Amino acid sequence: MISVLISSESRYPISRPKIRRVVEEYLRAIGIEDVEVSIAIVGSRKMRQLNKKWRNLDEPTTVLSFALEEPRDEKGILRIGDIVISYPESRQIAQEENLTMDQAIEKLLIHGLNNLFGKNDNHFLSQVPAAKTF
Repeated sequence: MISVLISSESRYPISRPKIRRVVEEYLRAIGIEDVEVSIAIVGSRKMRQLNKKWRNLDEPTTVLSFALEEPRDEKGILRIGDIVISYPESRQIAQEENLTMDQAIEKLLIHGLNNLFGKNDNHFLSQVPAAKTF
């Protein structure tokens, strides 16, 4: 079973089903089941705080990924980590690249998942069916 935990501030209109679908398609494409991943959609201020704390950069960024050091729980569920996406930065990407918000968030989800698995985006994107939606 694939578990996708999604959190977002209510002022950010996101499609939880689309986020869940993208993550599930990605994980199935690489053959991973019995897994849990957490997705958080945040504002620029929160993203800036996280970027400063973890990367020592005092600026917002588009996406951050945090892999877990102890990934399996007592039930054998693989907890791969957390992905944090900046909604305002996603909006800017959508405008610059002529994408819908859903497409911009999908793009950043794929980027975050690639980071969790240590994959180079350029090599791996072509292999993931969810990436073909944008």
